[in-house]
Amino acid sequence: MPDNYMTLMGRFVRENAFGKAAQFTWHHWRRQKVRLSVMLGFGLLATVADSLAPLFAGRLVNNLGEFASNAEEAHGAALTNLGIILALGLAMVLSRSVVFTGIVRFTLRMMPDIVHEAFRKVQHLSSDWHANSFAGSTVRKITRAMWAMDGLNDTIILALFPKFTLLLSASTILFLQWPVMGLVVGLGSVAYIALVSAMMMVYIAPAAQLSNAWDTRVGGVLADSVSCNAVVKSFAGEEREQDYVSRTMSKWRKRTMRTWLRHNHTFIIQSLAMWAFRGAILGTALVLAWNGRANAGDLAFVLTLFFVVQGYLQDVGQQVRNLQRTVNEMEELIDVHSVPLGVADRPGAGELKVQDGEIRFDHVTFQYHGKDTPLYEDFSLTIRAGERVGLVGHSGSGKTTFVKLIQRLYDINDGAILIDGQNIAGVTQDSLRSQIALVPQEPILFHRTLADNIAYARPGATMREIIEAAKLANAHDFIEDLPKGYATLVGERGIKLSGGERQRVALARAFLADAPILIFDEATSSLDSVSEHLIQQASERLMQGRTTLVVAHRLSTVKSMDRLLVFSKGEIVEEGTHATLVTRDKGIYRGLYERQAMELHQVIAAE
Repeated sequence: MPDNYMTLMGRFVRENAFGKAAQFTWHHWRRQKVRLSVMLGFGLLATVADSLAPLFAGRLVNNLGEFASNAEEAHGAALTNLGIILALGLAMVLSRSVVFTGIVRFTLRMMPDIVHEAFRKVQHLSSDWHANSFAGSTVRKITRAMWAMDGLNDTIILALFPKFTLLLSASTILFLQWPVMGLVVGLGSVAYIALVSAMMMVYIAPAAQLSNAWDTRVGGVLADSVSCNAVVKSFAGEEREQDYVSRTMSKWRKRTMRTWLRHNHTFIIQSLAMWAFRGAILGTALVLAWNGRANAGDLAFVLTLFFVVQGYLQDVGQQVRNLQRTVNEMEELIDVHSVPLGVADRPGAGELKVQDGEIRFDHVTFQYHGKDTPLYEDFSLTIRAGERVGLVGHSGSGKTTFVKLIQRLYDINDGAILIDGQNIAGVTQDSLRSQIALVPQEPILFHRTLADNIAYARPGATMREIIEAAKLANAHDFIEDLPKGYATLVGERGIKLSGGERQRVALARAFLADAPILIFDEATSSLDSVSEHLIQQASERLMQGRTTLVVAHRLSTVKSMDRLLVFSKGEIVEEGTHATLVTRDKGIYRGLYERQAMELHQVIAAE
């Protein structure tokens, strides 16, 4: 066997996938204990009725044989047994109808809960986790687990529970009349179920787990290619993406074929086991008849009950396969629930209250996971309330990490980050981020209306407030020119809008948030001059009276800042205004500024 399969099989056994699935299922079942108890009670009643019917059928056969010798008494007994059989059948039908009706409400209450809880967990996972996960794969895990729970409920409540109950009652009834027959049926049933379960868990489950992992990857690859279609078209990459998807599908096909073939092998072994079981029961019945311990009615009872048991056992094999499949399909989502949040609110965390907006790094040490050395070590800095500060430096110098730490997208290793004297690690993340408005370099919009995207900063904002924010962001005019105005859908990630239009929507969102702290991740670095002018104009309005941090890529945008901080390897190596830093001989800022000025001069000369 391939090494990766053996590794996966070992991991499957160690991690006890069925145990984790049982805990996950009970977590949802216990919320509806009354409904669950009612369903199991009526399911038990239906199964007992089903198992008793062959007993009275055998007695009816004996009654028919007694018609010639004692017609009147035999007729009465036959009618009584017939009535009992019909009553048992009616009880079974009515009981199962109660179970079928109940499980609809039972399952449909659970499925939204699974989605809500999984979505809540995913939303609160760290930025690193999202950066390393396919969005399409994550969605696939959630929806697949939701439908797997539907299948698991049907398998356990509608199939396995009544079947195990019937096997137990059938074995008991036979044992009371013929102990040896009861033992053959009981022990044979247990052996058959044990064989089927072992093959599911040891032989099929690891292979199914691997094929499910590739099924998830297929969803992720497709979503990734579709969402990046603009890039695909730009580089004529349609055929390359087709090949990439084909290679992924080829691996998925091999893993899935192995799983399906193992199901076939298991079916053959189950059929042979059932053939042996059938021979043991029929042989025991014949021995009982030869020894005079069973009459024609008894044989009819045994044979009828055997065919019922056989049908249930054959179905048990299918249901155990279904159980194994649903557990495999739930497992990936269960694993997501076990992922640490990365950044979590402390117990009893309070609300951040910002009045001035002073930001202070107090002897902060921060090291990225997997890195050998800290990026920041014993780092201290104070940004005064209302100060406008530009963050400058080469890529990887620490300026982007600086603003991420303020948002508490990562937890620091030592020291403290304080806003107006309050340690941000001791307040809720929601209250912290509600006091910070972010205008990213590449704004991401929801595939919703423009009004919805702007109002995302402040749910419940009136249309008048949304329009006012759009005007302040120089976005109102282009929105009004659209056929549906503020009701226009912007497409996935805002693809229907230009870069400048998306930036102005992001600015409108920041205006509406009206937060005391403002972070710009260079909102004009990739825009045309007209869009840049409009956005800079709106940005100046937005900065008024707010503590502002600007991660600078174009140094021309931070010339008017109150202070510039030049980062290098997690340290501030230069500090001052543009006028001061640009005159510093051999300074980093001066070198960056001259290089950009030269590049701009070359572009103008070329035009």
